Amino acid sequence: MAVGRLLLAISALILLISLQVVYGGIVCEKLPVEVCAFSVSSSGARCVLEKSILRNGNVQYECQRSEIIAENLKDLIETDECMNACGVERMTVGMSTDSLVQGGFTKKLCLPPCYNKCPNIIDLYFNLAAGEGIYLPRLCEAHRTGDRRMISELVTSFAAAPATIGFGDIIISPTSAPSPISS
Repeated sequence: MAVGRLLLAISALILLISLQVVYGGIVCEKLPVEVCAFSVSSSGARCVLEKSILRNGNVQYECQRSEIIAENLKDLIETDECMNACGVERMTVGMSTDSLVQGGFTKKLCLPPCYNKCPNIIDLYFNLAAGEGIYLPRLCEAHRTGDRRMISELVTSFAAAPATIGFGDIIISPTSAPSPISS
């Protein structure tokens, strides 16, 4: 099974390289679904994997351009190393802060191999969390120190807070993203 996944990843990367040569950069709608999530197009738009159920009951995935703009990031396909370090999946559908309430995910996101070396993923979650009123560096600090009370307060306020902005209103700015943490 691991060999099959490796062959699939290699095939997707070959297709991606040929798409870049033909089209001059990354176009979300032209990306294979296997590399869509956590990618950034040539225009700086974040790519998002969409799932639909067809009338015959089959599931169809499509890569689409989102309204979220990642300033200073373009033509980016997230690396397998960052996907693993941050605990995110290639076939993640949509963009959501729901995973931030899962302690295991947030703890992995906040560990130095992800937090310090994967600015694309950290920037995305920093801005998604900010849209919900959560300051990601504070949540990460609470996880690092084991401050269960602070984690509980942050997660409770997040879970109770109504969404105040839609994806179309979010501008992602790496300059506002958190600084690296020390090992």
